[in-house]
Amino acid sequence: MLLIFEPFTADFVLRALIGGALVALVCGVVGTWVVIRGMAFLGEALGHGMLPGVALATVIGLPTTFGAAVSAIAMSVLIGWVQRRGRLSYDTSIGLLFVAMLSLGVIIVSHSRSFATDATAMLFGDILAITTADLWLLAGAAVVTVGVAAGFHRRFVAAAFDQRIAATLGLRPQLAQIVLVGLVTLAVVSSYQAVGSLLVVGLLLAPAVAATPWTRSIATRMVLATAVGACAVLIGLLASWHFGTAAGASIAGSAIALAALSGLLMRIATGLRRARHATSASPSAAGDASPVARTPTPRSTALPRTTPLS
Repeated sequence: MLLIFEPFTADFVLRALIGGALVALVCGVVGTWVVIRGMAFLGEALGHGMLPGVALATVIGLPTTFGAAVSAIAMSVLIGWVQRRGRLSYDTSIGLLFVAMLSLGVIIVSHSRSFATDATAMLFGDILAITTADLWLLAGAAVVTVGVAAGFHRRFVAAAFDQRIAATLGLRPQLAQIVLVGLVTLAVVSSYQAVGSLLVVGLLLAPAVAATPWTRSIATRMVLATAVGACAVLIGLLASWHFGTAAGASIAGSAIALAALSGLLMRIATGLRRARHATSASPSAAGDASPVARTPTPRSTALPRTTPLS
C-alpha cells in the first residue's frame, strides 16, 4: 500500500495533488451550477477560447495563465455583446465565437516554430509543473469562488427556477447570469494548468454529474462534487506515475470514470430498493392468497321469503 502512494514523497507531485484539490474545489462549486443551468457548452467554448491568449502570451513571453485569463474574459464579454447586438440565441453566439477564437489560436500557433512542447501543455495541461506561486493563486481563486457562490446563492437559485419571478423579487437575474459566467471563466482559467484547454470541461462537469444522484441540496452536491474531483486528481496522478500516462488526461479520464461509476451504482441501488419493496409487499399478498382467505363465504341458511297465495 505504501508503494502505491510513494509518488507523493516527491515535492512536485505533492504540489500537483494540492493544486489539483484546489482546482477540484473551484470546479465542484462552479460545475454544480453549470450542470443545473445547462451551461456545459459555455464551459467548452471558454476552454477553447483561451487558446489565442495562451498562444500570444507564449510568443510575447508573458505568463500563460495571464494570457488564458485575458482571452477567456474577452470570450465571455464577446458572447454577451454578440447576443445583444446581433439578436442571436445564446448557443449560436457561443458557437460562432468558439470557432472564431479556436481558429485565431491555431493561426497564432501555426506562425510560431516554438510550440513543439508548449502546444501539448497548452492543450492537455502540465499539473506536475505547478509551483508554490501557482498554489497561492489557486487558493485565491478558491476563496473568491466560494465567497461569490455563497453571496449570490439566492440569486442563482431564483434565476435557475424562473427568471421572471427572480426579476419580480428584485433579485436581478441578469446580474446573476453575468456573475455566473464570470465564475465559469474563473474555473476554466484555474483548471487550465491542471488539465489544459481541451480537458477542462471534463473536470468541470464530471464531478458534479457524479454527485447529482446522491444529493438533494445544492450545497451538499457541491461538497460531494469537490470530493469526487479530489479523488479524480489523486487517481489520475497515481495512474500517471505508475503507468507513465499524461497527468492531465489521466485526471480528466478518472473524473469521467467516477461519473460513470456513480451512475452505475445508482442504478444498482435503485434495483435493490425496488426488490426490497417487492419483498416487503409479498407477505400481504401471500396472506390474501391463503386457504382461509380463499374459503368462500357460506350462503345464508334462511328460507327464502315467499309470497302467500291469495
